[in-house]
Amino acid sequence: MNRFKNISLFTILLAVTAGVLLGIRGIESKLDNTIDQEQLRFSGKVADAPPIVAFSSVALGSFRGLLADVLWLRSETLKSKKNYFEMVQLARWITDLQPNYSGGTAYLAWNLAYNISVTSSDHEDRWYWVNEGIKLIRDKALDYNPDDPVLYKELAWIFSHKLGNVLDDANLYYKRQLALQMMMILGDERPDIEALASAPASEEAFMEIFPADHRLWGIAAAAGCKNYQELYTLFRTPIPAALPETFKNSLGEKDFNTVQNAFRVRLLNEKLRLDAQKMAEIDRRYGKMDWRVPESQAIYWATIGMDKNGANDVHCMRIVTQSLQSAFRSGKLLMIRDKDGNPDIQITPNLALADAAYENFLRAQKIEEERHLGSAESFRSARINYLKDAIPLIYINGNVSKAKEFFQKLLKEDGPQKQKTLDEFVMVEFAEDVRDADVKKAHAVISGLIQRSILNLIYGNREAAVANERLANYIYRKYSAENRDVKRNTLPPYSQLKSGILEWNRANLPPAMVTILNAAIAAEKAETKEEKAM
Repeated sequence: MNRFKNISLFTILLAVTAGVLLGIRGIESKLDNTIDQEQLRFSGKVADAPPIVAFSSVALGSFRGLLADVLWLRSETLKSKKNYFEMVQLARWITDLQPNYSGGTAYLAWNLAYNISVTSSDHEDRWYWVNEGIKLIRDKALDYNPDDPVLYKELAWIFSHKLGNVLDDANLYYKRQLALQMMMILGDERPDIEALASAPASEEAFMEIFPADHRLWGIAAAAGCKNYQELYTLFRTPIPAALPETFKNSLGEKDFNTVQNAFRVRLLNEKLRLDAQKMAEIDRRYGKMDWRVPESQAIYWATIGMDKNGANDVHCMRIVTQSLQSAFRSGKLLMIRDKDGNPDIQITPNLALADAAYENFLRAQKIEEERHLGSAESFRSARINYLKDAIPLIYINGNVSKAKEFFQKLLKEDGPQKQKTLDEFVMVEFAEDVRDADVKKAHAVISGLIQRSILNLIYGNREAAVANERLANYIYRKYSAENRDVKRNTLPPYSQLKSGILEWNRANLPPAMVTILNAAIAAEKAETKEEKAM
């Protein structure tokens, strides 16, 4: 009897054990499927961590999440104590320990770029923290998660909102530092992106164009460079990066440009993770960008996010539409150097993006309508508001035919306007711009008026030149008076604005036009001097 009882109990326990094991197996299978679907598996090594962190991540195995939790708590403690510098390294380790936790990385980057940066009044310190937030996503998290649209959206948002907007008092400093980053790699002038995209991007491709018997290597040897890597090091050592002029004289301009472009492409990818071929593709898709302004890089990362998510990611789509609109208003950089070689940077409208901004609003609306989402109407409203803002800006920059085209679009989409003609519409919009413009829009309007004044002066239409100059000066004084107490809305001196645009025209217009411009300005100064003497 006892034996039968023991056998029965053993059988029951065996059956229960088998059931538990089968249940565990089922749960494990579901967890594995979830992990695969959500891409939660660990996919990298802990880099540059101290021995205790590296050892713990290996020894704890699947329990390394506990170590990450400890680092999170430590990070919050450091934040409360305002010990920020250690937080940067902790953020990197947390990302290494939980590489697929994109939400956590996004929070850490946002914390650095927003919360910590504003604790400092020094603009250089603020830029350090903002840049660390950018690098945490761009240089670290995207290595682990190259297909995660969330990270692309968060990175694009920092460029668009933190650097591109005017809400931070240090926004002009951020813009200048970003422009300098690009110019240290690509030079002062706007680079030929198509030429960069077609340059050899790898050592193998480079050696196919410049094999061992090419005259380049004799010139390189004379400069102390025995191979590709040493030649690249010679290129990237000076600031801004460049090969010595002796290479250009010996190689010829074509080969010299090919070598420089190849090294620029590599350095651009190493420093800022920008791919020249993708940049060229975005230029072809939207219009020629000035890659030295933050909106262009916001569009770059948000576009990749859309491409990774079937082009229907509404968050990335919004960033692209907003950044295109912003880049249209102030997406071209003018740069001149003072007598000491220091760069003076001004930002003006990029009219080449006018159509792309409009088409992207229209495209976003259609996508949302197909998905039966209420946000479709918001894109339509945004597109109409964009037309109302764009028409005066295009008009005062001298492209009257494009302004008429956009005015007809507005009439078609929004019905008859109170102002029946284009000229009437522009004047009313100017009045409204003066009343409630932000600094970027005010800067764009004033710069456009000055530019139109200069062009009219060149083409002999002095009355129009004077009218545009007076309107620019009026808007400048009106805006400055109404915003004298808002530091972030401070415009540079009017004389500096005008001087920067004037020098840009002298540097970029054909020589014959520059001669006419200089003669017209000299005549204007002489006439003014004569009037004062009377």
